[in-house]
Amino acid sequence: MALNLPRKVSVLGSTGSIGVSTLDLFEQAGVEVEMVGLTAGRNAARLAEQALRWRPQVAVIEDEKALPELRERLAGSGIRTAAGAQAIVDVAGADAQWVMSAIVGFAGLAPTLAAAKAGAVIALANKESLVCAGPSLLRRAKMAGGAIIPVDSEHSAIFQVLDPEVAGTVSRLILTSSGGPFRNATREEMAAATPERALAHPNFSMGAKISIDSATMMNKGLEVIEAAYLFSMPAERIEVLVHPQQIIHSLVEYADGSTLAQLGPPDMRPPIACAFAWPDRLPWPAPKLDLVSAGPLTFQAPDPERFPALAIAKQALAAGGRAPAAMNAANERAVAAFLDRRIGFLDIPNVVAETLERMGRETAMDFTDGDAVETARETDAAARRVADQVVTGLCAA
Repeated sequence: MALNLPRKVSVLGSTGSIGVSTLDLFEQAGVEVEMVGLTAGRNAARLAEQALRWRPQVAVIEDEKALPELRERLAGSGIRTAAGAQAIVDVAGADAQWVMSAIVGFAGLAPTLAAAKAGAVIALANKESLVCAGPSLLRRAKMAGGAIIPVDSEHSAIFQVLDPEVAGTVSRLILTSSGGPFRNATREEMAAATPERALAHPNFSMGAKISIDSATMMNKGLEVIEAAYLFSMPAERIEVLVHPQQIIHSLVEYADGSTLAQLGPPDMRPPIACAFAWPDRLPWPAPKLDLVSAGPLTFQAPDPERFPALAIAKQALAAGGRAPAAMNAANERAVAAFLDRRIGFLDIPNVVAETLERMGRETAMDFTDGDAVETARETDAAARRVADQVVTGLCAA
């Protein structure tokens, strides 16, 4: 293997599940990295612990109220500290060669765009960057000589088996889904679901927002949009299958009838390793796939009546313009309202659909490269206002 190490690395969102898995992979693989920056939202204790282990040039906490605690925990270490959203953008645009973009939600857009502009290889785990500004992000990365390598297991799978030399012969991309905690639930059970029930993912331990997106299957809707941008594939040639075992992560069907798949245990570290070492492979004590003990692999089509988020996402993708960014913002507000017990579980996709309908022509406006962050921010803010109005109406009903 010809990995050029040590590499200059930054991990954005280092205290979340993907960030923790990234650092764990580095530890287990024994790779040498020169850590430029580690960033977190508000978990100063864990960020300080990571910083003392990895010795970054700077540790940044988004929540400025947590900065005193971070400084106290790192006192005498020589590690520089900073706080605030702009400080995270500054780290992302610094001189790291490889950047893990693992900040959850719209907050990850500006740092990811900054890393793309700096020409870094971006290991992309932040769905919203592609959903809200995919074409701009990809163009910026290409112009700066960098690259976007997906870390979501589904897109990593496609990335690994889609041959760019014959991309024109691809018939379909098939994304797999666990089906979430409500895979076999009735609409009545879903309507009565509590946040605790919706957060109980059958395969993974994830943050609250991602877990609820999995339960509604909006995560797959977002992934359809991601796949369309990443692999230049129209929505009608991207499908979703429910695969509870989560062994086959995605499939690529070619025009000659061949279907290629990438398989692996449900673990985020292998796709992170792929993004870190590509086009090489990183030796590490990875969990191995035992197909015998895995048992039968099953598939089913997602029920559009119980999981309307998939159709909403495809409609937003087809509408183009700012519609995907507006959809993402409305979903974030709807998920927050559900977690606050202000609306029911089945209200989440209804809030998103109603927001897009009310915004109408506003979402059809072109998404320009002039200031992609500002354009996305304006769309995000407008959609959040409308979504909050929809939520308020539901609460008053």
